[in-house]
Parts: sequence; structure tokens; C-alpha cells
Amino acid sequence: MTSATKLMGESTAGRLGPVAALLLALAVPPPAVAAASTTAVGDIPVVFDARVVGDRQRVRFVADISAKVEATVFTLADPYRIVVDLPEVRFALPDDAGSSGRGPMSAFRYGLFAQGKSRIVIDLTAPVEVDKSFVTDAGQGQPARLVLDAVPTTREKFLAQARLYRRNQDLAAAQLADRTLAAPTQPMGEHVVVLDPGHGGIDSGAHGRGGTLEKTVTLAFAKVFAAKLKATGRYDVFMTRTDDTFVSLGDRVAFARDHDADLLLSIHANSFYGAAVRGATVYTVSDKASDKMAEEMANSENQSDVLAGVDVKGEDSNEVKDILLDLTRRETRNFGEVFARHLVTDLGRTTRMFKDPHQRASFKVLEAPDVPSALIELGFLSNATDEKLLISPKWQERTADSMLKAVDEFFETQLAGKNGQ
Repeated sequence: MTSATKLMGESTAGRLGPVAALLLALAVPPPAVAAASTTAVGDIPVVFDARVVGDRQRVRFVADISAKVEATVFTLADPYRIVVDLPEVRFALPDDAGSSGRGPMSAFRYGLFAQGKSRIVIDLTAPVEVDKSFVTDAGQGQPARLVLDAVPTTREKFLAQARLYRRNQDLAAAQLADRTLAAPTQPMGEHVVVLDPGHGGIDSGAHGRGGTLEKTVTLAFAKVFAAKLKATGRYDVFMTRTDDTFVSLGDRVAFARDHDADLLLSIHANSFYGAAVRGATVYTVSDKASDKMAEEMANSENQSDVLAGVDVKGEDSNEVKDILLDLTRRETRNFGEVFARHLVTDLGRTTRMFKDPHQRASFKVLEAPDVPSALIELGFLSNATDEKLLISPKWQERTADSMLKAVDEFFETQLAGKNGQ
């Protein structure tokens, strides 16, 4: 149930028509919240309430903000989504905000999308036309409000709007000469290792039973592991993100390739409907999944861009027809398999492992054709014991030590192979 429904009450909401409900959404003051929640932090406005009202004929999204901001609204298809881009704001919403909606707006997500940029993604069950969108000024005891009205439309019209946005994005990208990713630096160590803390920003990843967010766990652990790798003096270490910012899957892969990475390790934390399931799992890329669970895990991780409101374009299938590229890809995957075996062995000495600790599936983030890579699920946030361990500094240090040993052994194996040729 959304905040608006709670505000009106079950019986009142059921008797109101769509027009009356929409008017009420704007006329009724937002629920009482702590004063600190509605006050901007520095120059950063606060979104302190959000709700969906209406029905299938006309539905409205409303967000209460501490100050007026500029908003850009566009649509994305397959799946149907409405995306609202804002300057950086702080979201002070209830934990269950956005978990349900009304009419074709089934749910919404929110969070930091990039430096200085926040995003709201509204999931749709059917194509809609954004009939109007605006941000009102604060005044007369009312906050500033972001308002978005949507009405039913055809798939053809929805796709036309999505194509228009894509063309505009392609034009903007063509005019941008340099990448937004961090520029590579001159390597100093023997090898380049890229750590990829999963999720971030608007994409929070899995949620633990105690409220722990996957994006927080992955970043915290990556920083611990990066420090240990750097301390050896043998590795140049780069991270795809160093704060709570969203990075698309394609940009994570490009980041590793741009930095001429010798190894990419993507760091995640698992979740499963069975609370008793626990332990770490290492994944390598394969066109065919080890089993149903591995396939589901890859599908879930590959949805990161969709959840964050990224326009997912079809990949160029002709690329894999290049014989030399295909040979490189095979060799790279073999190196990934070697690293995974070291990782499973060394982690198993200090860390609880999943019953099938090495699995394979088609993870997009592991598909760089020239960078050996693996993805590690450190444990299951859905398991209370694992969740406590994942946020334990002592556990993080011990696990990072085991992973450092695996990295050392991997490159020693590579060196031995070259010397033996």
C-alpha cells in the first residue's frame, strides 16, 4: 500500500473516483515527518514523501520535496518504465516506499544514479503516455512537488517515444569526446587488478533480513580487499566505483578493458528464498549455466541496468563471429576458470562455502573477451548468520586475506606457464 493510500484510509480510497483521488493527492499535506527529514542538507534537497494515486484510466505519481528542482522525464521499453532524472537529492522515504503502486504504475525505485544526479524509476504493467509532468513551487505551508500524470496508450506510440529518447542520447554521446569513466593511469605494479563492487546508487541489490544492503556490503569489502592488494606492491588496483554511485554493466566491462586489466573480480552478496542456505559461491562466465539456480542468479544480476532505468540495447552478435576474437575469448575464459579454482580452494580454508562452490552462468559483467574474470557471491544476505559475517570487519579481513592468496597463486600459475613454454 502506498503512502497516499495510507493517508486516505482503505474505505475512503475505495469510494473516491480517480479525479477526486488525484486532487486529494495534491491538496492533503504530506504525513508528519521529523523536521530534519524535510530540511535540505547543504544545497541538497530532500524527497520526503512519494505516492501513486489514481486507476488504470489516469494515474499520478507525486513526490514531496524540500525545494523545487528541475526534472527530466522519459520512457523506456521492454520492460515498460518511466524514468525521472533529478539533480542530486536525498531520499528520506520509508523502507517500503515504492514497493507497490496503482493502475499501470506497479512500483518505483529511487537513488543516486551518478555524481550529482538522482533518479526515480517507475515500473509499468502496460504502455502509457506521460500526459503531463511538472514541479510546483513550495509555498503556503506546502512543499515543492514533482507531479507526473500518465494515461493508457498503444505499444507503438510508447516505442516511438522511447526511440526518440534513444536518438537524443546517441547524439549526445557522439558529441561527447571523452569517457566519463576514470582515465587509466600508468601502471606501476606487476599486474592490474580491477575490483567491481556490485550494484550501487539507485540499484541497491539484495536486502538482508536485518536491513543490510548488498551495495553497502560489496563496496565495504572491496575497499578492504583493495588495500591488501595495494599493500603488496605487486598490483595496480582500480575500482569500478568508490562510492554509492550506479555504474552500468557495460561501463564496468569497459572500465576493466580501458585499464588493461589482467584480472576482474566482481563482488556481490547473494539472496535466496530459503533462509537456511548460506556460504560463498564463485561464478565464471559460460554460455550455459551450471544449473537452474546459477541461471537465475545470472538473470538477476544482469537486470541491474533495467532496474536503474538504463536503455539496454541489443548487443552486436556479429562480433563473436570473428575467429581471432573467439579464440581470445576462449583463452580468457580458461584463465577465469583457473582463477576460480584457486579462489574456491583458498576461500574454503577460512570461509563457509556453498555446497556447489564453483558455478557457471552468462554474467554480462564477466563477458570482456580479453580480461580473465570471476564473480564472487560472498554469502547469502537472506541468511542471518551470513548477514552478520558480511558486515563483520574481522570476517572481511580474514576473507580478503584468503582472496589475496588466490590472486597471488593465479598470477604465479600464469608466470610458470609462460616460463614453461
